[in-house]
Amino acid sequence: MKYVYYPGCSLLGSAKEYDRASRAAMAALGVDLIELDGWTCCGATAAEAVSRLLSLALPARNLALARTIAPGVDVMVPCSACYLNLKKVEEKTRDHPELLDEINRVLAAEDKSLDGSPPVRHLLDVLVRDVGAGAIAARVTRPLEGLRVAAYYGCQCLRPYPLFDDPERPVSMDPILRAMGAEPFPWELAGRCCGASHMNTKPEAGLKLVTDLLDAARGSDAVVTVCPMCQMNLEAFQGRASRRAGRDLVHTILYLPQLMGLAFGLSEEAVGLNLNLAITPDFRRKLEKTGVESDSKGLAA
Repeated sequence: MKYVYYPGCSLLGSAKEYDRASRAAMAALGVDLIELDGWTCCGATAAEAVSRLLSLALPARNLALARTIAPGVDVMVPCSACYLNLKKVEEKTRDHPELLDEINRVLAAEDKSLDGSPPVRHLLDVLVRDVGAGAIAARVTRPLEGLRVAAYYGCQCLRPYPLFDDPERPVSMDPILRAMGAEPFPWELAGRCCGASHMNTKPEAGLKLVTDLLDAARGSDAVVTVCPMCQMNLEAFQGRASRRAGRDLVHTILYLPQLMGLAFGLSEEAVGLNLNLAITPDFRRKLEKTGVESDSKGLAA
């Protein structure tokens, strides 16, 4: 299996651990990631407020680049916001050739064009539908027995394109967690919004959403997510959420590939665990009981 890898801005900045763990976990599974040299920002949530055409041309440029670098190869995107922006171009240009012409007039300024979008895939989609829980289980050297893990999907990896899971009751991470020996934590907020950028624009509304999520996850040992914005909100605002709720809501928040890497026997350094803001002592104690220790090279001892 091979994919064009689009990391996006967050994975080179505030979510470096997601990039590091994604590369390490996929390499351990034998998945070949083709670096998208020359990629640029997808526009995130800001471009559309400035220009509808810009919000489409930015991700389209990356898809045109992917078609040139690796024709016929799917584009894999770990960041849910980036995935949504690139996927939107794939979906909209398929049925609207006039829109594709409009985008290509913009791309022509850089001598690029998009002649039909390559398939855009979220990292979780690839893990669920291409890799599969069986292959993940076969790679596990450190079963995560005794860990109760709350799978958190957020909004954008399943909405508005519910291609591999039900956005209202998502369960696609559960087989992956079981394959690693962990127990999926039952909760009702797995697909609920974290507040996203409202933490900056409407902080009270955003903080309520973060508080509700952290409160609902009590009883689990960790929350795992596949979105840098979700990760940031659930990690960075635990103190404010605890004060709002009047109780301790401090909780371990991980990216799914980080947990996978640990189950594969990779070191904490290899999956960037030192870059996480919220790793509780209780989680570390339980993690230490889950199997073999890892050596400094990131391979099972």
